[in-house]
Order: sequence, then C-alpha cells, then structure tokens
Amino acid sequence: MEPVAERGAQNERSTADIYRLFGEVEADTSPLYREWALGVADDPEVIALIDELPPRKRQVNLVFAAARYLTVPWGSYSVFREWMLANWPRVRAVAETHATQTNEAGRCAVLLPLLARVPGPLALLEVGTSAGLCLYPERYSYRYGGGSTIDPTDGPSTVVLDCAISGPVPVPDHLPQVVWRAGVDLNPLDVNNADDMAWLDALIWPEHDDRRARLNAAVQIARADPPQIVRGDLNEALPALAASAPADATLVVFHTAVLAYLVEAERKRFVQTVTSLPGHWISNEGIHVTPGVAERLGDTHPQPGEFVLALDGDPVALAQPHGRALRWL
Repeated sequence: MEPVAERGAQNERSTADIYRLFGEVEADTSPLYREWALGVADDPEVIALIDELPPRKRQVNLVFAAARYLTVPWGSYSVFREWMLANWPRVRAVAETHATQTNEAGRCAVLLPLLARVPGPLALLEVGTSAGLCLYPERYSYRYGGGSTIDPTDGPSTVVLDCAISGPVPVPDHLPQVVWRAGVDLNPLDVNNADDMAWLDALIWPEHDDRRARLNAAVQIARADPPQIVRGDLNEALPALAASAPADATLVVFHTAVLAYLVEAERKRFVQTVTSLPGHWISNEGIHVTPGVAERLGDTHPQPGEFVLALDGDPVALAQPHGRALRWL
C-alpha cells in the first residue's frame, strides 16, 4: 500500500515526475536510490514497464524493494536498467503481491518517553503492526543525545536505539513493564517466515546498514516470544482486540505511519473508536494525517518529513520518521 495522499498525487503527476521528485528530494540518504530514481525518470522504456502496474503499485519504494528482494545487483543505473529489462515480469509479480510495510524498531525511541510516563503495567496494542517489532520497547536499549544507555532489567539488549534530542525531552530512567502485547494488520508478517523477513530487509534502503543490523537483531528478540497479530482492518478489529487486553493493565494503542493509508472518513472513524477505549493513545504520523492533531500545534512548524508525536490527540513532540531524532515541544 501507499499513503492516500500519494495515490492522489500519483493520479496528478506522471510516473517519470514521481521518480524524479523522489531522486531530487526524498532519496537524500541513499545515493544509489537517487541515481536509480533519476535514471528511471529519464528512461521511457523502463517507465513504460512500471506503468504496467496499477497506479498504487508504481511507487518508488515498492518497485525498488521488489527488485532488491529479487537480488538486483547494486551498481550504476545502467546495471540496474539492464537487470530490470531482463527481469521485469518477476519484479512486477512481487510488486503486485507485496506492500511497503517497513517495520522500524528504531521508532520505539520516540515512543518510549510517553510509554514510560503511563502508569503500568502496560498492555500494548499496535495498529498497522507489520511484523510487530515495535511491540517490544522494554526489550531494547536506548541512548538519547549520546547520554547513558537505558537497558532492560535483564541487561543490555542486542538492539541499541540511538536518538538525537532537542527541547525538554522527558528522557526516562527506566523501561516500562509490558505484560501483554498484540497488533493488527491487513497483511501481518511472520517473524518466523524467512520470505517475510527477506521482504522487510528489502524495504530498507541500500546504504542503511545500521537499520539492517537492527532489523535482524529485533527479529531474533521477537522470535523468542512471537507477538499476537490479528489479520484485519484496524477499524474492524481494534475494539475486540482491545477488549482482550488484561483488565489490570493500562491499555496503550499506538501507531506510526499508518493512518496515511486510510481515506479521511476511515481516519475519523479510527479516532472515534480509539478515543472511546480505556487507557491511552499514542500517534506518530505526518502533520496533517491524524484528525485534530495539526490544529493543536499552534505556531509550531514541523520540518519537511517530520512526524507529529501525540498523546491522546495532544501534540507533544516532532519526530524523525525512523526514530533517529526527537524534538520536544
């Protein structure tokens, strides 16, 4: 899937323009993806192949991930182009049957200051959970602003999340107690399924070796205690799943980069549903994605690409989408 806003933009812009914009603006941390995207933008033959896909499947991250899932060589655009022309039917098949489901454990670093403030023990419920790697915040180690490491009660974790901070971030001195964890996703990924994990790996941009190492370590943690993940629409599945949480724990429903995949009516329905539940709600989404949040930002102006972190609908911070930085309001 791709965000609804991108679907609308894709209907207004040509595929070449979408790939050119990605290369010029979005691929700032991947020189390889920048070269490939700009190459595609100026290559009518490759554009014609990509246009065989439905509009919602032509997004850059999905097509490039499909190629990498099929082990496209890392090289210049000419190498990429030759491989794509020879292997396009396979790439098309993967793109048609997969979705962008980035599962970045690093996002726990921006969620933790809020989770640590909620009275425990906690029952965590993530919507749009993918493989559920963000359901283990108490199993990871954290380092904020280059300071001391905050470790799990049983010692340092193999997953260490570094997060740059600015403003009065309430850096916790302990990790929350989590007694229940569950998630819901339209297409759950299984941490014990090698193909599913290979797809998650393919979604990570080529030069992001730190994220790739973190993914592998987080998968090992999840495999030791696989999460409960329900397949279904978040609006349909959320009430019943929330009702199954233990009554003596504080329910926390959370999500990151999920609501953008819903149309406006579905987003509003979700907000009505989640605010009717007991406990707390943490959202980490683009500025105009979560209904009611942008209006409460006042004079705060997020930088391009920043997410708005909110507790029960009230903005508290701005976050780098993969959890690398947190700017408290």
